[in-house]
Amino acid sequence: MNKKTVTILYWVFTLAFSGLMIYSSVGGIGPDEKTKAIFHGWLGYPIYFIQLISWAKIIGSLVILIPGLNRIKEWAYAGLFFDLGGAVFSALAVAGSFDPRMFMMLIWILPGVLSYIFWQQLKKAK
Repeated sequence: MNKKTVTILYWVFTLAFSGLMIYSSVGGIGPDEKTKAIFHGWLGYPIYFIQLISWAKIIGSLVILIPGLNRIKEWAYAGLFFDLGGAVFSALAVAGSFDPRMFMMLIWILPGVLSYIFWQQLKKAK
């Protein structure tokens, strides 16, 4: 793949991943009642943790959008993937078994993985 194609794919997947992560964080800043019902009521997270993780996801999403910052960007990707992995694990732990709706997490995970892969390719091309 040429550098222009890799750059375009990187930005498409990075914007999609960041957008999805920020979208999933907005309800937790407050947090609203729907978010409390899911994260506090169902998963048992403390309310302060909902706010912490929401701000962390927003900051991490903004960091991966800023060109450069390679070391911090690596940490941001890791944090966002830990968040997604933690979400899957938490849901599985509470449900007690695999729920096919968990495949919906691919909507969040796949663009993140592809963003990371194309970012690595861009770094190598420089």
